[in-house]
Amino acid sequence: MQELHHECGIAAIYHLDSPNPSKLVPKEGPEHVTRLMPRMLLDLQNRGQLAAGMTTFNPNRESVLSTYKQIGTVIEAFRLNHPAKFENIMSEHAGRAAIGHVRYATCGKNDRDHAQPFERYHGRKWKWFAMAFNGQITNYADLKSELLTKQDYYLMRDLDTEVIMHYLSHELRGDDRPDLVQVFRNLSQKFDGAYNLVFMNGMGDMVVVRDPLGFRPLCYAIDGPLFGAASESVALTNLGFTSIKTLQPGEMVLIQDNKIRIERFAEPKPRTAHCFFEWIYFANVASTLDERSVYLSRAALGKELAIQEHRLGIIKPDYNTVVVPVPDTGKAAADAMAFELGVPAVEGLMRNRHIGRTFIEGSNRADRVRMKFSPLREVLEGRRVILVEDSIVRSTTLKSLLSLIRERGGAKEIHVRVACPPIIAPCFYGIDMSTVAELYAPKFMKGKVITLEEQQAMAKDLEADSLFYLQLDAIARCIRLPAERLCRACITGEYPSEAGERMYQIALRNHEEGGTNSSRTYEAGTACS
Repeated sequence: MQELHHECGIAAIYHLDSPNPSKLVPKEGPEHVTRLMPRMLLDLQNRGQLAAGMTTFNPNRESVLSTYKQIGTVIEAFRLNHPAKFENIMSEHAGRAAIGHVRYATCGKNDRDHAQPFERYHGRKWKWFAMAFNGQITNYADLKSELLTKQDYYLMRDLDTEVIMHYLSHELRGDDRPDLVQVFRNLSQKFDGAYNLVFMNGMGDMVVVRDPLGFRPLCYAIDGPLFGAASESVALTNLGFTSIKTLQPGEMVLIQDNKIRIERFAEPKPRTAHCFFEWIYFANVASTLDERSVYLSRAALGKELAIQEHRLGIIKPDYNTVVVPVPDTGKAAADAMAFELGVPAVEGLMRNRHIGRTFIEGSNRADRVRMKFSPLREVLEGRRVILVEDSIVRSTTLKSLLSLIRERGGAKEIHVRVACPPIIAPCFYGIDMSTVAELYAPKFMKGKVITLEEQQAMAKDLEADSLFYLQLDAIARCIRLPAERLCRACITGEYPSEAGERMYQIALRNHEEGGTNSSRTYEAGTACS
């Protein structure tokens, strides 16, 4: 798809004081366990490519907390291609514990000041802390207004991470060292939306938090005295952890006084709201989220597409038919669909993974697609191509891609099959699509359930021979979670939180009044509050 972006990924690593170090620690020893953080963030790179950073803890260092962050990918930020510079970074920030972050911005500028973790210095160690955040606070406008009008605060950055930092600071006020479980219990009563957090203070206390609805995935593992946590399981698996557990919604890991505890900071909700997009698009295909395999979920989507294809009878697959995935997230679904249909799955599109972001930034959409993708004429020419796309959000990339496959690939027919229902509503929980105007499907749909005629109109607009979406009820079956445990707001228009529903009404009103996608809905929401 290459049109949709996630907010962020978070990670944490901590080696407790112990005479028996974990076998997973680097050769330099437990005092250098922070060397594991860049590797963890590399495995989370799919969740954000704009910036990367970490804060480390070392009680024997003059600055017990030390933050390093830079613009760019993990390789760029941590200078992994320059061994001497990487060694300098690791030596300067060596410690027994670290929190880390990779960023894609749904709000705020793309500069180092907006990169995470954020650090708040204070003379008292338990008030000196760093934090990193994955998600989006949906009632950000209300919280911001409360800070600015009632508490006499000043915001240097117009984004929800800084608001979270100020509310954390407020909870840490006073002369007594606070109960961190109660701190996050209090915050849970104020925050609406998706918020996975990693927190570490100057005392060496660490907290890993998953919001009460569990929008974003979060897992953890323990190997002797070594603790690790990350947005996705693959970051822990590749370090060598073998027993990886899901942090449940409303739970937090607290590391304090050389002990690890799992605490519940928020009462269980009647439902959860795991973002279904994590399985079908965002997450690394090697990850397992909430005990559900990403790969198997995507393969199940392909099987559902094949069942739907048989039922519709639009295409009669023959020796001239091939199934082609849009790299890379469409591959598992395409392979499974092809197997069920009894036709070849071929990689008719090759993605160029070595083109930097800066090189293609100034090009128009069609040129960017040509730089990113190379159609293989040898396998596409004269063929009926079933192109499997993971989803359609804005359609601009897909339209250019179809033209490329037809012109340079020589395809005779192109039939688009989308392994996701139509995106009909914005997301206010951490995905970069917050207005109705920017979405493709609402331009054609009169209701919330797409018709054959509307899909035909889309195919004509995109210059495809046919186009069909996955049916709505297939999502829960493929992930193997009940629909009431998933957030499907962007495909149903039904939001799992009060602030999310309120923002949707603002988005609909903006759209009806002729608003464009030049500003995000939560920016309009700020203006309205």
